[in-house]
Amino acid sequence: MKEIKDLKLQEIVKLNELNEKDLKLELVKSAKDLFVLRMKKEQGELKQTHLITALRKYIAQLNTVASSK
Repeated sequence: MKEIKDLKLQEIVKLNELNEKDLKLELVKSAKDLFVLRMKKEQGELKQTHLITALRKYIAQLNTVASSK
C-alpha cells in the first residue's frame, strides 16, 4: 500500500503520461486501498478519515484521464 498520508492530487499532465495499462493498475491499487480504509473506519481503527476523501478524489482523477484515452 502506498503512502496515503502523502497523497496529493497529481497534475493531469503527469497522469496523461501513463499508458492505459498503468492507469488500470493504479486504479485497482487505489480501489483496494480505499476498501481497506473503509473497513478500518468501520472498525474504528482509522483516525484520519480525510484520507478516504483524498483517495476518492484521486480515483476520480484517474477515471477522468482513463476515459479521455
